Amino acid sequence: MGRATDRRGVLRIDLDAAADGRARVRRPDTLVVEEPLEIRVGLAGPGRRRPLAVTMRTPGDDLDLAIGFLLTEGLVRSTDDVHTAQLCAGAETPNTYNVVDVVLAPGVPEPTTDPSRNFYTTSSCGVCGKASIDAIRTRSLFAVRDDPTTVPAEVLAALPDRLRAAQRTFDRTGGLHAAGLFTPDGELLVLREDVGRHNAVDKVVGWAVRERRLPLAGHLLLVSGRASFELTQKAWMAGVPLLAAVSAPSTLAAELAEEAGMTLVGFLRGRTMNVYAGAHRLADVD
Repeated sequence: MGRATDRRGVLRIDLDAAADGRARVRRPDTLVVEEPLEIRVGLAGPGRRRPLAVTMRTPGDDLDLAIGFLLTEGLVRSTDDVHTAQLCAGAETPNTYNVVDVVLAPGVPEPTTDPSRNFYTTSSCGVCGKASIDAIRTRSLFAVRDDPTTVPAEVLAALPDRLRAAQRTFDRTGGLHAAGLFTPDGELLVLREDVGRHNAVDKVVGWAVRERRLPLAGHLLLVSGRASFELTQKAWMAGVPLLAAVSAPSTLAAELAEEAGMTLVGFLRGRTMNVYAGAHRLADVD
């Protein structure tokens, strides 16, 4: 498995230190690693797996990332749909493990290649290249609207600090998104970091798939950036009733949350927050 961070020499410029002759200092800096991961999917047998997707990600928890991606794209439904998943070296770069090979269980249909669904994703956008909203929209198997979960607003307000405290790689680089899965009383069950916010969510969902925890009824998902349409859809696909973000949501995210019966919270900072959908799940608020 590749490293999540690497060291690189940089020129540090501090204008406030110019009077002391220290405005320009060369020193090592820690950067987050960004590398492509190819996901190959198919049936058992030699040559039966085909490249399905390439995503730019931070190495680590790659099996969770691949399985979470397949689940949130609606290509598998549960742990039982995956026979095996293994990390392997690519043909052109045999010393780097940037390929996940997924063998589907018998009876699970192989993904079809559709030109309107280009599965190349950058670290900043997981739906770039897909032709239309119809091409990227998938529907969850789980009745999130019926989930009776409520979360005290006081608990929700404390979660960003808990998420931030658990971000070990962010402390060293300052360049990673995070997604954390919490219980309604504020217990952090799993946290994943990645240079791509959509990858961080897929890593959390993949963990839940492999732990046989789906649907994630009675849980909430917190993301360190903004709440996009894509992240809302991924949360819905996993059965999460409440998605919270420390930054802003998009219009499509709010519309999808309303359609799915999810609760969507944005600008969760300090003791303030905006609730864009599903306010009934916020307890202790008049």
